[in-house]
Amino acid sequence: DHEYARAEGLPGAVIPGIMSQGQLAAMIHRWAPGSTILEIDTIFRTPMVVGTPVVCRGAVTNVEDDGTIDVDLTIQSEESGATGVLGTARVRLAH
Repeated sequence: DHEYARAEGLPGAVIPGIMSQGQLAAMIHRWAPGSTILEIDTIFRTPMVVGTPVVCRGAVTNVEDDGTIDVDLTIQSEESGATGVLGTARVRLAH
C-alpha cells in the first residue's frame, strides 16, 4: 500500500521484481508467439511505483542458426523516462 511504502521511505508501493520480469516475458510472447524463453535476467535500478505508466522495450542483439536469439530488455517510466529495469533474455523462436 502506498501509505506504508512512503512511511518506509519509498516513493509509493513498489512493483515486485518478479512482476517486472512477467511484463517483459509477456512482451516477448506478444512479439514472438509460440517462442520459448530459455533465460531471463534482470537488474532493478530504481523502484517502479504501482500505477506509474511504463514502456517495455526489447532489442534483438544476436541471432543463432537454430532460431535462438538474445534480446536486451528495458522497462522505463513514461513520466520521467527513467529506466527502472534492464535485462537480457535468451529466446528460442517457434519454427
